[in-house]
Amino acid sequence: MGSFLILLVFLGGLVLLAGWAIGLYNTLVKRRNAWRNAFAQIDVQLQRRFDLIPNLVETAKGYMAHERQTLEAVVAARAAAQSGLAAAKAHPGDPAAMAQLAAAQGQLESTLGRLLAVAEAYPDLKANQNMMQLHEELTSTENRVAFVRQAYNDAVMAYNNQRETFPSVLLANAFGFGPAALLEIPAARPEVREAPKVQF
Repeated sequence: MGSFLILLVFLGGLVLLAGWAIGLYNTLVKRRNAWRNAFAQIDVQLQRRFDLIPNLVETAKGYMAHERQTLEAVVAARAAAQSGLAAAKAHPGDPAAMAQLAAAQGQLESTLGRLLAVAEAYPDLKANQNMMQLHEELTSTENRVAFVRQAYNDAVMAYNNQRETFPSVLLANAFGFGPAALLEIPAARPEVREAPKVQF
């Protein structure tokens, strides 16, 4: 009778331990799926941006005949950004792939900023209805990109925190739950990150 009770307690302990391990494993899977889904939303918004750029360049081309180098830089940056996105889609969360994506997106944002700054010097282009609509759509898309990038980074942070804390780290390492990388796109202009200077 005593050995049967010990066996029941032992089996009960194993069941509790197994339930606890399954719960931790499932939490890791849910968090990994959350950041992967968040990355898919980044993909959607970046594709939207990529689709707007050829129209923006075509509209500007007629007015900016002397700015061919700027237009070509935008087209080249778009191609590099698409390549960076493809690499990141193949290995979402991979630090090298995310760094490549961030660098390419930063370069694209910089060249788009230059294009829009140069467009300001052309009053007819600035007043063009198509250009105004494209600029508005691009601004809206940039806001969406920022929003989904923040959602992705939040999901990655939650996943990494879960996988790095004890006792989850034991299961994470045993079952191959590797770290996921944040998507940190550098500011196109360094002064964007600095606080404005006010003098009286």
